[in-house]
Amino acid sequence: MTEEGRILVATEQAKAEEKPAWTVDYGYLEEVQEGSGVNLAACYQCRKCSNGCPVAFAMDLRPEQVVKLILMGDRPRVEKSRTIWICASCQTCLTRCPNDVDIPRLMDFLKEESVRRGEKAPEWATQVFHQTFLKEVAKRGRVFEGGLMRDYFIKTGAMTNMDMMMKNAKLGWNMFKRGRLALLPKGIKAKAEVKDLFKKSGILK
Repeated sequence: MTEEGRILVATEQAKAEEKPAWTVDYGYLEEVQEGSGVNLAACYQCRKCSNGCPVAFAMDLRPEQVVKLILMGDRPRVEKSRTIWICASCQTCLTRCPNDVDIPRLMDFLKEESVRRGEKAPEWATQVFHQTFLKEVAKRGRVFEGGLMRDYFIKTGAMTNMDMMMKNAKLGWNMFKRGRLALLPKGIKAKAEVKDLFKKSGILK
């Protein structure tokens, strides 16, 4: 390779190294904070949320990392993350946070935005469960566990997994014996009001 060629290659390599790993979305933080009502600027990355999270082992990004990426304007990594769908909204992180950063509320907002954009979640079975759960509430005003799990199993194809079906059947029987599982669905008096709320929210199409 000539000297001129080596200089050209070195120049191109230098440009590649200088190129940022992502395009900074400077409006992303404001968008998320306004939409969720969560003050992310209050987070100082102490990691108490992640250290106490019972499902952090299954996440691709820890809760404080999600917050940091939003602060940095890295929209693509946040929106493609499995973490927002794995979050169980157990409130442990909020309880531990010294600055009351409401991460469960943030995760709910990010999920809602993903659904609004019509994107398929990385944890698609979790998204199916969310949608099936909400449809049960919209239909009856409360959840009928039998109908919820039936529809969930059908939509995810879990009914073809006999081992899983047997385990869930055993669990269902134990819940029934303890009075924790009803055989027939029950509604509420204010079903019309609940349906109206769902209609106004636009959550379910």
